[in-house]
Amino acid sequence: MAANNPLHQAKRQKKDEFYTQLPDIEKELHHYAHHFRDKVVFCNCDDPRVSNFFTYFQLKFRVLGLRKLITTCYQNQNPDMFSRHVHERSIGLAIAEHQKETGDLPNIDLFNLDGDGDFRSDECVELLKQADIVVTNPPFSLFRDYVDQLVEYRKKFVIIGNMNAVSYKEIFPLIKDNRIWLGPSIKSGDREFGVPEHYPLNAATSRTDESGNKFIRVKSVRWFTNLDHAKRHEDLILYRRYSPNEYPKYDNYDAINVDKTSDIPVDYPGAMGVPITFLDKHNPDQFEILNANDIRANQSVPVKQHGLIKDKDSAIGGKPKYVRIVIKRKVV
Repeated sequence: MAANNPLHQAKRQKKDEFYTQLPDIEKELHHYAHHFRDKVVFCNCDDPRVSNFFTYFQLKFRVLGLRKLITTCYQNQNPDMFSRHVHERSIGLAIAEHQKETGDLPNIDLFNLDGDGDFRSDECVELLKQADIVVTNPPFSLFRDYVDQLVEYRKKFVIIGNMNAVSYKEIFPLIKDNRIWLGPSIKSGDREFGVPEHYPLNAATSRTDESGNKFIRVKSVRWFTNLDHAKRHEDLILYRRYSPNEYPKYDNYDAINVDKTSDIPVDYPGAMGVPITFLDKHNPDQFEILNANDIRANQSVPVKQHGLIKDKDSAIGGKPKYVRIVIKRKVV
């Protein structure tokens, strides 16, 4: 079974309770420390009794200078499917500003939610309205809806998701318009997530520790954010030179194909189709992301909602390529 199958299983079976590990949270969030001062942070997919996002912000509350931390969690009516712990009620937690001046760690004040704690519920939306920054691991199966809500309420965020989400018709236009980008701490490889005790461990890359806690490793995860960080302004160093033989054009688009980000030619001024992993290195000061519909070879090529070179229309000499993002070097 492929290592990323747990993500597909989560989507099909709505098993979305994946626990992000504290070291992965620390490696990412330290890039945004200056963004958090005097801000209200909302973790709206997080049971404070098990969430490492809560643990991180509780421990860093005074260091980051947070004004308030709010966490809420979803309580499914069928605990056999989702819940690591069986709770009678959905819960929330708030740590207010006045507590951060005490010598001890902030007190944990739990409160009951009226509903099930779904991030789309009215009471959770009201809490969202109070927030400056949202940080969490949202349900894999609801990633589109989750991002749509953040955009609707104009929230800053740092969330984790699958790399393939960049090709969604709801997500890619936001990336193209420089409204969402990838975080710097994950570039390749896989990451380990905790899962509930009842979760079936069918993947080869899974384990149970000495305490009985279950973990799976998942490929192609990334951080998605709209908080700026220094890494995204580092130039990609290019060294290859363009030649028509090495960089053929697509059958249906006026762009050359580049199979690896490292092979982007330094001297080509036109449109280039690059792998979606290019976004790990994307510097918006160096490259512009284009809508592939704008460079169709002719009017018979269908307009795609996502704006990518994708599916059968990505062919070169009749042979399809993987999904490609179209970019163009900016003139300095």
